[in-house]
Amino acid sequence: MFMTDFPLTILAGSEARQQLAGYGWAPERFDALTGASGGAKLLALTHLDRFLFGDYLQRSQHPVELYGSSIGSWRHAALAAPDPLYAITQLQERYFSQAWDEQDPRSPTEIVDELCDWVLEGFLTPEVIHHIVNNSRFRTHIVTARGKGINSRRGLLLGLGMGGAALGNLLNRGLLQTGFQRVVFSTGCGEAFRFRDFDTTHIELNEARLKPALVASGSIPFLMSGVQGIDGAPAGHYWDGGIIDYHFDFRNHAGSGLVLYPHFGDEVVKGWFDKSLRWRRNDAAHMKRVVLLAPSREYIARLPYGKIPDRKDFSKMKSAERLLFWQTAMDQSRHLAEAFEAVISDPDPLARVQPF
Repeated sequence: MFMTDFPLTILAGSEARQQLAGYGWAPERFDALTGASGGAKLLALTHLDRFLFGDYLQRSQHPVELYGSSIGSWRHAALAAPDPLYAITQLQERYFSQAWDEQDPRSPTEIVDELCDWVLEGFLTPEVIHHIVNNSRFRTHIVTARGKGINSRRGLLLGLGMGGAALGNLLNRGLLQTGFQRVVFSTGCGEAFRFRDFDTTHIELNEARLKPALVASGSIPFLMSGVQGIDGAPAGHYWDGGIIDYHFDFRNHAGSGLVLYPHFGDEVVKGWFDKSLRWRRNDAAHMKRVVLLAPSREYIARLPYGKIPDRKDFSKMKSAERLLFWQTAMDQSRHLAEAFEAVISDPDPLARVQPF
């Protein structure tokens, strides 16, 4: 049974709505997926991701490009695994189950680094890594941010560099590239996105680079150590890809097919420093071929605390309280999966679709 208000927000660009009207929800219409940064927010999509990865996208064998930053790249690695449903379930359950000794004498950064390794190791076996790198159907593109100058350091210097990056970004988003370079680790040529807005380097993703690239893509400065150097990539310190591509700038979309975007909300922000800048949302003119799926605002308002999980829950809630909240949010996400299944089965493909 659905909730009183439909729990899923579906936004689609003008060309996407035309294709949905003409072809329905055939998965082969989507030749790319995007995955945003968001940490614990992945738990809000628990059952929607399981349905998408384990069912919907398996109804076709067409090639799909996966563009992700931070937790988006981790989710996509699960999709490119030999058993996507098992992999995404392991990722979700390990992220949920993170625990640590409050008397641990190590620094918080060391503890978080170890926990993130443990989360990834839940599904990244050598066999899975080999499959992801050689997957001819799901082509992986992991977005990272390589620090330039003092942004390739840690501690006080990094703080100064991040402050300067935030100020420059406030004046002009293009100034962000004075402090960071976008480095994309890819298993094949990328056609759906052509990154022309920033200095961007593309590196072949091989088995040795996969885990370091995933760790780097999710390494929030100050919270984690980042990755110092990745073999075969430009020298420097690698940080969270969301610094540049928090939700992605869709002016860079160049594909002729549609983009499927399972997201955490109905706003698409460009970079991490743009979160509070209302004018840095993606314009509808650049989202013509995008279909976004997200928990509705009404659905979110009904969750405990009126929000979805996020990384601040670690510090704001006691462990038992956090786990209860997260479990509730994960369980409730069944409504999102059921809603999407109903949408793709509806005789009217546009019945629940709104324009950007």
